[in-house]
Amino acid sequence: MLFVALLSPKSTHTPAESLKRRKEWKAPVGLKRIAEYWLETSAPSVISVFEADDITPIREATVAWRDIYDITVVPAISAEEGLKSIS
Repeated sequence: MLFVALLSPKSTHTPAESLKRRKEWKAPVGLKRIAEYWLETSAPSVISVFEADDITPIREATVAWRDIYDITVVPAISAEEGLKSIS
């Protein structure tokens, strides 16, 4: 299933800290990264699109980052899938 994570930095966030961690971070097994965007806004500042079959790798990923970001994860479908569903 497709998911989107919206990451908004906490007030204790420092860009240098998150960049260093991101450079070294590996996605948990079972989480397939589709896309990641770094935005020029404060909230959200990162959008991550990924696939996962169950909640376990999603929890692992959010736990790894929740000290720096407030994270919202929502299921998503492509525009093509959405358009097919209303036909």
